Amino acid sequence: MDAATWGLIIATFVACFVEMVEATTIVMAMGYTRSWKSALLGTLAALGALAVVTVFAGYALATWLPESALQLAIGGLLLVFGLQWLRKAILRSSGRKAVHDEAQIYKDEVAAAKAAGQSTGSVDMFSFMVSFKGVFLEGMEVVFIVITFGLNADNIPGASAGALVAVVVVLVIAIALRRPLSMINENLLKYGVGLLLASFGTYWAVEGIGIFRGDRESLDWPGHDLALIGLLLVWLLLSRIFVAVLKTPAAPVAPANVPVEVKK
Repeated sequence: MDAATWGLIIATFVACFVEMVEATTIVMAMGYTRSWKSALLGTLAALGALAVVTVFAGYALATWLPESALQLAIGGLLLVFGLQWLRKAILRSSGRKAVHDEAQIYKDEVAAAKAAGQSTGSVDMFSFMVSFKGVFLEGMEVVFIVITFGLNADNIPGASAGALVAVVVVLVIAIALRRPLSMINENLLKYGVGLLLASFGTYWAVEGIGIFRGDRESLDWPGHDLALIGLLLVWLLLSRIFVAVLKTPAAPVAPANVPVEVKK
């Protein structure tokens, strides 16, 4: 495999790894607290729904849109996800938002599962629905990452392979440890993935602006793929500036009803 394929696999692996850690925490909480059978059924149902979404969304994007429009759509989607992740990473790094804590999330899910009461049927619907919702919602981001990276690189199998390896690795670690994966620095991973998604999103969205030209051909970046390195550095610099600004304490503001002494 060439460097581009390895880069595609690594990018999708890291992005999907983060999402699968969060989904696994929810499923483990339902399984250990209520019913493994129902939690796994909910997980399988969510994976089936995600597979259907992947097939239809991938086919629609690849078939209905010209290349430049596809790049604009893909870049826009990646920018949406990337800037969301960067925003959270910036707030957490600056102390404006609590650091993501998988151990605490696990405790909260366990408490909710215990408070829900016992199920009387063969399938525990609470366990099923919570597992389905957690895997489906976290998996939707994985689906869009796989589709966007895979379509633009014209290598859906490579992007799918990166996602599949991430799922397998997370499951193996979770089964071996039998506890939430709180030892993984998920905040740092999300920061890195946010930078990657924002950089690729900017790159492809600008290329896709060519759809508005007369020939509808994609725009070319100076230096072509090397421009990605510059975009990555720009987003990293901007994020660190925002972190520094948000860390700076605001100047105290005098109450409005306090009279101001006027010197004569």
